Amino acid sequence: MSLPNPVDYAVPAFVLLVLAEMLAAWAKDRKRYEPKDTLTSLALGTGSTVAGVLTGGFVYTLAVWLSQYRLFDIGYAWYWFVLCFVIDDFAYYVFHRSAHRVRWFWASHVIHHSSQHYNLSTALRQTWTGFISIGFIFRLPLFLIGFPPAMVFFVGGINLIYQFWIHTEMIHRMPRWFEAVMNTPSHHRVHHATNPRYLDKNYAGVFIVWDKWLGTFEPERDDDRPRYGIVKNLGSFNLVWAAFHEWVGIARDVWAAPGLRAKLGYIAKPPGWSHDGSRDTSETIKERWLERERAKEQGTAPQ
Repeated sequence: MSLPNPVDYAVPAFVLLVLAEMLAAWAKDRKRYEPKDTLTSLALGTGSTVAGVLTGGFVYTLAVWLSQYRLFDIGYAWYWFVLCFVIDDFAYYVFHRSAHRVRWFWASHVIHHSSQHYNLSTALRQTWTGFISIGFIFRLPLFLIGFPPAMVFFVGGINLIYQFWIHTEMIHRMPRWFEAVMNTPSHHRVHHATNPRYLDKNYAGVFIVWDKWLGTFEPERDDDRPRYGIVKNLGSFNLVWAAFHEWVGIARDVWAAPGLRAKLGYIAKPPGWSHDGSRDTSETIKERWLERERAKEQGTAPQ
């Protein structure tokens, strides 16, 4: 059975919604959109689409090949689509968490976090190197279970479309019942923030329940507004640097690392890890922040 790519149909709506949000944001606060940043996001999104076209055939062929070894024969009844969507979303959570905790995956994913602005155009800032980082391996178990490749890629497209609208500051909170179950702009603003409180939180794609279940949920607080970007911002709108800077960093670190263990660490350890402890990881940043917060509460913070 052949199924369309739902993202192809959604792209015109994406563009119209970006333009609508841009006009609304400029009427309220022009700083929410920076023209060079928006153009960079759109160009990175275009590059990601091209990369997907070039590599998609291989991934689909791999999926079909793996399907030969499936455990079950699953058809195209509507309830299988629902189950496939839920399992695929959990697979996305596992991928997304790994993409922040393993530098090899982060090298590809960091593109999406490189903007210091948070708006609908940020959702289009996607990787060019997903194939190199082999992020598609997290979806392979679905084919082995028996979900047809066409179904898996279809629900994956729906998942991607859902995640578009949560990249905005124009929506403060959704109804409480919705915030309890679904990923929302508020939850995802936390994920994109560099505030110590928010680092490595809210990995969900569609269902925020995965984060609540696995201990990675953090609610957005009005007294700690998100600051966006990455811990060390690029300071440039150069497309090639945005797409490949972390791969360059890995290559440099691996080349200079003393010994095999350190070389592997610069690939498999979290971003910021160093063999001599001279750099900051999200853990060390959060530890220092927690120490300052405790000192404030005890009245011993330096004046």
